[in-house]
Amino acid sequence: MNQRTELNTLGEIGLIERLATPFLATERPETVRGIGDDAAVIDTGGPDYWLVSTDMLLEGVHFDLSYAPLKHLGYKAVSVNVSDIAAMNGLPTQITVSVGLSNRFPVEALEELYAGIRLACNDYKIDLIGGDTTSSRAGLVISVTVMGRVAKDRVTYRNTARPNDVLCVTGDLGAAFLGLQLLEREKQVFLANPNMQPEIPEEKSYLLERQLRPEARTDTVYELQDLGIVPTAMIDLSDGLADGVLHLCNQSKTGAVLFDENLPIDDVTYLTAGELNLSPITCALNGGEDYELLFTVPPQEYEKLKNHARITAIGYLTDNPARVVLATKAGEQTPIKAQGWQHFS
Repeated sequence: MNQRTELNTLGEIGLIERLATPFLATERPETVRGIGDDAAVIDTGGPDYWLVSTDMLLEGVHFDLSYAPLKHLGYKAVSVNVSDIAAMNGLPTQITVSVGLSNRFPVEALEELYAGIRLACNDYKIDLIGGDTTSSRAGLVISVTVMGRVAKDRVTYRNTARPNDVLCVTGDLGAAFLGLQLLEREKQVFLANPNMQPEIPEEKSYLLERQLRPEARTDTVYELQDLGIVPTAMIDLSDGLADGVLHLCNQSKTGAVLFDENLPIDDVTYLTAGELNLSPITCALNGGEDYELLFTVPPQEYEKLKNHARITAIGYLTDNPARVVLATKAGEQTPIKAQGWQHFS
């Protein structure tokens, strides 16, 4: 009898590694980077590389239509893919969109979804150039493939960070996770009493926006270019800061020290975490879906960034791959573990 291996024994990363191993040796000379980074890198001649990435969003896994507006969902489906291109230090150019849906959706619902896609295309200056539509028996499925470009001397990978590099992150962390907690809380209230209307204070709207309509950090790509900075490594934060740091360190064969007092946490995030009896630091480390960029630069390059309002130095890399830790002001160091979203669990 053939041995049966359950998916949850491997997890998403382990499954990808197992399936990808036979494909790591590429056949085509133009394939510069295949599986293993935020996007594939292809050399078609000229000064730029082409970048390609794809992602799926599944109803009941990645989104809940009881509180996710279809227009926002269409925008988010594009943003999460564009974020992968930004993580390669590139800019998006085209997308294709494939949708699987059941007959419970009227045409108007699909038009609303594509209105959000159109808005994202306008914001990111990209073209929708094709896709597919098919029937589904298990809810709504959205698959987006994004293409982009990056100058060959500016492409940035996950595995090229170096000891002593400064670890930087864009924006703030944990807000998307807390937005999800608020939405789930209101959903449970509604299920218990359908006559109750959602009551999320206006001051919490930032958290909802970060969850329902995230923005990919293409602005950072432009800013780094203007400053003449090419990060030594970069990754986007879809599954939490801890997950991103561990990925980057694992692939670059480095360790890291993060400082908890340096983690950028918005005031609304901080206060809401307390109201929900959650640690703001835990939300920032493991929340996920922030779609910020985590990147490294040499110390001398960080001098150009130290006054940037939306880029924060949160730590540095070391030459000890066995130690990826969070340091406190009291001098305590705690090993960092990824506890964000785990597929197949």
